[in-house]
Amino acid sequence: MTKRTSAKYKIDRRMGENIWGRPKSPVNRREYGPGQHGQRRKGKLSDFGIQLRAKQKLKGYYGDLTEKQFRRIYAEAERVKGDTGENLIGLLERRLDAIVYRAKFVPTVFAARQFVNHKHVRVNGKIVNIPSYRVKEGDVIEVRDRSKQMAALIEATQLPERDVPDYIEADHSKMSAKFVRTPALGDVPYPVMMEPNLVVEFYAKN
Repeated sequence: MTKRTSAKYKIDRRMGENIWGRPKSPVNRREYGPGQHGQRRKGKLSDFGIQLRAKQKLKGYYGDLTEKQFRRIYAEAERVKGDTGENLIGLLERRLDAIVYRAKFVPTVFAARQFVNHKHVRVNGKIVNIPSYRVKEGDVIEVRDRSKQMAALIEATQLPERDVPDYIEADHSKMSAKFVRTPALGDVPYPVMMEPNLVVEFYAKN
């Protein structure tokens, strides 16, 4: 089990937003932060605070990556030609765990990481158990045969609250998906507004 699974709802409450769009998020009932002083924390954020929150929200959305992992992805986004914020989103969406989640093979991003770790996933016919594995355009991701009848898997494909985005072609009858293209920010179905431009500003100053 990933180290932060038990705290995933705290991320929602810390941000004050239902960042995965889940019906059970505590933010649907309480908009204040976690902890005994959560209700008193609604101060006006500084520019630094706004940028930090944008970074924490994006980092949290992908399974609460460590700062080291996230900074490494950011550094790569900066090196590639084009808009750094858009590049950052593209790199995050090419993670294997993100694609397993987007294809609706699992209910949450945290479950996607565990699913990949436990060797339930093949990429182009080979088992890959590294959640951060970078998928390329045209790659085929499939659930291995032994795992196709898992109840959680079948349940996830029927979740009504999210759809498979058009940069992934998913076939739930075969439990396979093809990564068609790297998405831009506007293509990614985030339930809340993500602001990678503020993440770029944050790292530019810190």
